[in-house]
Amino acid sequence: MDYPKSDYKEYPKTVPPDDLWAQVRRTVYGKPVSDEQIQLIVDSMRAGLALNGREHLLELGCGNGALSNFLFDGCAEYFGVDFSEYLISVAQRKFQRPGFSFAVGDVGEFLHSEADPTRFTKVLCYAVLSYLNDEQAATVLGELATRFSNVTTVFLGNLPDRDRAHLFFPEGKDYHLELDDPASQIGQWRSPEQISALAARSGWRTRIERMPDTFYQAHYRYNVVLERAR
Repeated sequence: MDYPKSDYKEYPKTVPPDDLWAQVRRTVYGKPVSDEQIQLIVDSMRAGLALNGREHLLELGCGNGALSNFLFDGCAEYFGVDFSEYLISVAQRKFQRPGFSFAVGDVGEFLHSEADPTRFTKVLCYAVLSYLNDEQAATVLGELATRFSNVTTVFLGNLPDRDRAHLFFPEGKDYHLELDDPASQIGQWRSPEQISALAARSGWRTRIERMPDTFYQAHYRYNVVLERAR
């Protein structure tokens, strides 16, 4: 699977090795977001995934594990994959332990070739799907639906809402060409209806979840919980 050209691999190397939020650009005007904001993100993931301590969690696009480690106590096993060798090296150094591991890999290739896909029960994909075009996103959701047959829930986090793009871009800016470009800074903007239609093609039922108004990106981003259609 081809990813958009960006500085995702190189930029993290330019910041201090222990500045975990800067490495993954979880910042506001260059400053790391507050602990309260991080807690809102973690709470949304834990609730959306309904972690019960027995889950075998797969994370697609795990970055440096800075968010991932907050979920470990809700899992029996965790495995994170990301295509950035540098970020994975940070995750392995800071957070890896028996049963909770990280590996370098292309998301699409991993989903297609994983030798034991049925061991996973939940999937997290935070701030990643917008950087995949529709074909790539459909492939990811399709592989999860078919090969990862014991997965009951997929959490797609921090998606840019096409219907609310006007609340993000400066007034007067012509931003329409950016909305469909997965290689843009925000990635491809999709409405909840578009995500629902994309997921339904693979048999997923969609639940849209909004962040609290106190979340710094609540005005233009949302989360999606996918469950198998009955």
